[in-house]
Amino acid sequence: MARLPYLTRDDIPEEHHTLLSRDINLGKLYAHSPVAGRNLARVGMWIRNECTLDPRLRELAILQVGYTTKTAYEWSHHIKIGLEFGVSKSDIRAIPAESAGKETSLDELARLTLRAAREMTRDVRMTDPTYDALHRHLGDQGVLDLIIVISYYNSVVRFLQSTDIDVEAEYQGYLEEFPL
Repeated sequence: MARLPYLTRDDIPEEHHTLLSRDINLGKLYAHSPVAGRNLARVGMWIRNECTLDPRLRELAILQVGYTTKTAYEWSHHIKIGLEFGVSKSDIRAIPAESAGKETSLDELARLTLRAAREMTRDVRMTDPTYDALHRHLGDQGVLDLIIVISYYNSVVRFLQSTDIDVEAEYQGYLEEFPL
């Protein structure tokens, strides 16, 4: 159970109703600090709609952050989103294997992306070999966008874990098919 109540439109001033435009628990918690919530959501929308990173790579990085931190909310939500942006079910199944150091059929860039997300999540910093390899593939802006995505979602999972947010019923199936 979440540490804060889930707010509804009736609980907040009308100018903040956009936080609740999607019926998800994240917005219902962000509504406790609506200006901060709106600004955090803005960054999330930039990542989803304007980031130069390939959407599949972006979602793989986010999924790796969710998997590494065992954040069920992030993991389940981005399985759904990832499937909409070109992540396959076999890609999702490869994340635990890659995390355990096992061989997978993922391409080099996908493996590097997952490695970067694990390094930044576990050790705060991407190693030089990982950075250099990604930079060769993605260039200046691409590697920076990847770092921003991983950094932002490391912030998000800390919010989710610290608030004890609940995974909505419609996302539970993803956790059953792809357990953490």
